[in-house]
Amino acid sequence: MVNKRVYYGGQAVIEGVMIRGPKTMAIACRRPDGVITSRRENLSSIYTGLFRHIPFIRGAIVLWETLALGMRALIWSTNVQLGEEETEGGPIWGFAIGSLVVVGGIFFVGPLLLADLFGSSFLVLLIEGAIRLAVIIAYVGLIGLMPDVRRVYEYHGAEHMSIHAYEAGDPLEPAYVEHHPTAHVRCGTSFLLTVVVVSVIVFAAVGSPDLWLRVLSRVVLIPAIASISYEVIRLGGAFESNPITKILMWPNLALQAITTKPPDHAQIAVALRALKEVLAAEDLAAQEAPVAAAEAETALEVAPPLD
Repeated sequence: MVNKRVYYGGQAVIEGVMIRGPKTMAIACRRPDGVITSRRENLSSIYTGLFRHIPFIRGAIVLWETLALGMRALIWSTNVQLGEEETEGGPIWGFAIGSLVVVGGIFFVGPLLLADLFGSSFLVLLIEGAIRLAVIIAYVGLIGLMPDVRRVYEYHGAEHMSIHAYEAGDPLEPAYVEHHPTAHVRCGTSFLLTVVVVSVIVFAAVGSPDLWLRVLSRVVLIPAIASISYEVIRLGGAFESNPITKILMWPNLALQAITTKPPDHAQIAVALRALKEVLAAEDLAAQEAPVAAAEAETALEVAPPLD
C-alpha cells in the first residue's frame, strides 16, 4: 500500500508557533520566565471532514481555518505572555468574520476603487493587481519594522525550518533544523502572492460591469480565488523539486524574505515542541484507531440479539 503524504503547516504567534496536523493542532510558546509551554487540541469535523479533502472546496475551508485557528492561537499565545493560559472561544468567530471584512475592504475593494480612476480595461485590471500586491508588500514590510513583529517573523522562519527538517527526515533537533531555509513553498505569504495573480485572471473573466457589481464581485469571489490559489500552492508543494515549478514558485519564495527571518536556537526549540506535540498526537490517534475498531467488533460479537 502506498503511504499518503501528510502535509503539516502552521503559523507564528506571539513568542511561539502553531502547527496543524490532519486532525490535531498544537501551540507552543515560551513564557516570560523562559519555560516552553504548549497545548494541543483535536480539530472539529469542519476542519477534518469530507469537504476538507475535495479540491476547489477545501481552499475556502482552509481560508476560514487559517483565520479561526490562527486567531485562537494568537489569543492563547498573548494570554501566555500575560500569565493566563486560557482561550476564550466565543469572540473568535467575531474576530474571524471581522478579519474577512477588513481583508475584503483593504486588499480587494480598495485596489479596485483606486484602479477605477484609470478607466476600465484589462490594463486597469493589471493596475488593480499591482496595487493589491503593493499594499500587501508595504503592509508586511512596514509592520516587520516593529521589534515584536520581527520576532514573530523569526518564529515564522523557525516554523518553516522545522517543517523542512521533518519532510527531509532529519532529526528534530535545533542543530539539524538550523541548516534548512526559512522559506517554504506552502507558506501563507506564497498564498498571498498567488491570490494576487489568480485574482487578475478571475476578475478578467468578470469583465467590466458597473462599479457596484465589480465591488460586489471582489468580495463574493474571495472564497473562489482562495480555493484556486490553494490548489496552485498545493500543486507546487507536490512538485517542488521540479525545475519548472522552482521557476514558477521563485517569486513566492522571494517574497518570504520579508515575512521570515532567521531564528535562534531557542526559537527553533519552540517550533519543534509544537511539531512534536502534533506528531505525538497523530501517532497516538493512529495507534488507537485499530484498537477502537477491534473493540467495536468485539462489542458486536457479544451483544445480545434484538427481540
